[in-house]
Order: sequence, then C-alpha cells, then structure tokens
Amino acid sequence: MPIARINGLDLNYEIVGDDGPPVALITGGRRSYAEFKPLAVRISAAGYRVLLHDRRNTGASDFSIEGKEVEEVVWADDLYELLKYNDALPAFIGGASSGARTAINFCIRHLEGTRALLLLRVTGGEFAAARLPENYYGQFIKMAREGGMSAVCASEQYQERFKENPRNLDKMMKIKVEDYILAMSNWMTLFEEVAHLPVMGVREDQLRSIKAPTIIIPGNDLVHSSASAKVAHDMIDGSELHKLPVSDQEIPVIPFTEWKVHEQEIAHTFIEFMLRH
Repeated sequence: MPIARINGLDLNYEIVGDDGPPVALITGGRRSYAEFKPLAVRISAAGYRVLLHDRRNTGASDFSIEGKEVEEVVWADDLYELLKYNDALPAFIGGASSGARTAINFCIRHLEGTRALLLLRVTGGEFAAARLPENYYGQFIKMAREGGMSAVCASEQYQERFKENPRNLDKMMKIKVEDYILAMSNWMTLFEEVAHLPVMGVREDQLRSIKAPTIIIPGNDLVHSSASAKVAHDMIDGSELHKLPVSDQEIPVIPFTEWKVHEQEIAHTFIEFMLRH
C-alpha cells in the first residue's frame, strides 16, 4: 500500500477507484482502514475515488505519542494534508464513531476542503463518556505505572498494531515511561473535557456552525446511541437522518463488522446523497 509522509509521519493509505469525486472514509476506535474496504469498493463502483488511511497511532501508520491536542483534531489535520497530497480536495468526508468525530472536526477546521459530511454511528451519552476515556487512555496509563513501557507494548491492542508495523515497537520502547504517562494523561484530560457533550467531542456552537451538507446514519448500541445521532441532526442545520432497519440495544458496542448486512444500504444512501451534492 502507498505511504505518504504527512506532518512528519508515515501514513499508510489506499485509494479505491480510478476516477471521480474524492471521498474519505475514516474508521472508528483505533482500527485499521481495512474495516471500511468493502464499503469503499461499493462506493467506488458508483464512480468515486475513495481514500482510506490508517490514522497516526493506528494500523500500519507511524506512532506519535504527544498529547498536545485531542486526537480527533490531529487526525483531521493529517487527513487534510493527505488529501492535499493526493490532489483530492475538496472531498466528501465520512466516518464512523471516532471517525465521525474526526470528520466533524475536519469540516470545522477545513470547511473549504469539505464537500459534505457522511456520518455513521455518532458517539454520545454518559455511558460512552464513562467508558471511552478509560479504553483509550486510562488502562494504558495504569499499565505504564505498574509495568513500564514493556507492559504497555505487551497489551493486546498494541500487539495488534505492531503486527502491522513492527517499527512502532522500537519507537514505543524508546519512549521514557514518564513521558508516555504525561502525554496519555494530557490526552485523557482533553478527551474528558469534551466527552460529556451530547455529541461527544463537539460543542453545540460548533455543530450549529456547520454549513456543509450532512447525512447521518445512527448507531444502535450504548456508545453509539440513536439519541446522539438525533442531537447531531437537530443541531446541524439542513442535515438528513437515515435510519437503518435496526433497533437500539442495551449492548456496550456492536462491532461494525456486524453491520455487514447493512453495507449495501449504507453505500446506496451515501451515493444517493453525494449525487445530490
């Protein structure tokens, strides 16, 4: 897969489709872009170029543990530069979960680079606010305090990422444990400051400032509640809400892979929306 040097880091990416308007799709959590490859293939077949990439600290892209800005902002700025590198601006910007938060931040920071927003599984609510800071940062801070960088690097999440880019293991082991704890603690504080908002990571005034055409497909678990998508729909003027044939479930997180049955409808919904914008 191609590698681009973006903001001092190597980012792993792929463009699906040879021609047409550019689309960027951003996966959730810290998962690699592979999760969205089947969806990208469906969208590209309708005449779009779909850019997929591993965000920094995910997949096969480089690690950079800094803790200076909330990660969704950093990811948004990286994506802007990656799209510019590929002469793919402006683009339709889409994402699920943390990818949706990144897409929203992209639009807020780079309006001129945004044709429209394609949002999936918007995150919000007190359950998510209590769960995600620990998942992203808290557990690793504890590992570092108790067992140093060796314990962090031995964790399942980091081991999965090292398999995709073994160079990141050497980079991580060279970080001083106190520097890692400080950076992760800063990230956790920044994240917690915006975690309790109705739409996680985005203030109401920011949502109301969005003028780009927007379509939202709600999630149906406790982290990606349909209520959070409804809030985003209410606050983003002119946005559209498309409900899949799913019902809310009292389950912490439904893996995106379990939405495979809805992939064709998601692609059709996004394509129809993009054709109008």
